[in-house]
Amino acid sequence: MNDDRETIYKAFGISGKVLAFAGPILEELEERFDKIDETAEYNQLRVIRAMQEAHVGEAHLKGTTGYGYDDIGRDGLEQVYASYFHTEDALVRPQITCGTHALALALMSNLRPGDVLMSAAGKPYDTLEEVIGIRPSRGSLAEYQIGYTQVDLAGDDFDYPAIEKALEDPRIRLVTIQRSKGYQTRRTLSVAQIGSAIAFIKERRPDVICMVDNCYGEFTERIEPSDLGADMIVGSLIKNPGGGLAPIGGYIAGTRECVANAAVRLTSPGLGKEVGASLDVLPSFYQGFFMGPVVVAAALKGAIFAANCYERLGFDVLPNGSEARHDIIQAITFHDPRGVIAFCQGIQSASPVDSYVDAQPAPMPGYDADVIMAAGAFVSGSSIELSADGPIKEPYSVYFQGGMTWPHAKLGILKTLQNMLDRGLVAL
Repeated sequence: MNDDRETIYKAFGISGKVLAFAGPILEELEERFDKIDETAEYNQLRVIRAMQEAHVGEAHLKGTTGYGYDDIGRDGLEQVYASYFHTEDALVRPQITCGTHALALALMSNLRPGDVLMSAAGKPYDTLEEVIGIRPSRGSLAEYQIGYTQVDLAGDDFDYPAIEKALEDPRIRLVTIQRSKGYQTRRTLSVAQIGSAIAFIKERRPDVICMVDNCYGEFTERIEPSDLGADMIVGSLIKNPGGGLAPIGGYIAGTRECVANAAVRLTSPGLGKEVGASLDVLPSFYQGFFMGPVVVAAALKGAIFAANCYERLGFDVLPNGSEARHDIIQAITFHDPRGVIAFCQGIQSASPVDSYVDAQPAPMPGYDADVIMAAGAFVSGSSIELSADGPIKEPYSVYFQGGMTWPHAKLGILKTLQNMLDRGLVAL
């Protein structure tokens, strides 16, 4: 590292010992980072092509108010999403407040009383437990007499015999697959794995809707689950597809029928997609999607750098330092709450916003344990921006994600290492 860069890193409190530890790791990753950039280039060109095919013009960036009738920008954006994800239609709205809301909307609009929802990838993300009714909650699917069953993964892949057995229940109407790991120490599912599972399900029950929780996975590969048979893919715009610019929002892309069902649930019967003002968010939605592939590339580099650093220090990391990536999340298991807290506080101190805040564990809605969340973000809660979080419970794992630029992601990891070193939790 040249003298100028070493000097400025030291201004952030990063010691020569940390820089010396990280230097050889970064050199080893150069070829892999080049491959990530190649995927980003491919996906960036696909995004541009989708925008050109939709004839996006300056008029599409102007918002609407009130009912939002004839909002060409909103409708054009949904055409762009459908084109990129190779689906019949899409619903992309600021009225969808977060990823959990998008998932709940997709489920509640496509299931009816007496139906059964099946998860084919084990326990869903914590906040969906109340949506489903695994933990009793007002307005859950369970309150509408919609049942639930799950098939746990068999190691790192689907348990096909158990899925086949479960599908014998004729009440199963929708199968959901969570691509990313959530607060679990399992591997993220690849698009190829998800596609194989969907094909297996459709061969046995072509009537079943297959939905994929696509959060954290968009742009990490050159194909998406919708390319391999998913009827719906669902995600949040303050994650990958918003490119760090979208201030709110979520999307559902899929078959025309599934999207229409979601639209009437979001607005009302008879109105569907025809209403919903875009206000002033359209420039950030379009530009965020445009930026998404390169922003995700930066986040992937940060995740891989973190995995290699902490793996070398003897911690369990998932994915490991060399395996293929299918989402932007990096799990690191410390088996010690101090490690989770030190890591998150390191990320917070590297943030451009709220760097002075002392992140601490606290109760959070939708979670069954205290959670520490670190994110000095321009958009509150944005997990495509550099962030880290984790529940304060066994096995004391932290989940690191995001980084709109590679230099920022690199700084964040170096700050976590310095924190761990200063507190005697690692030896370099």
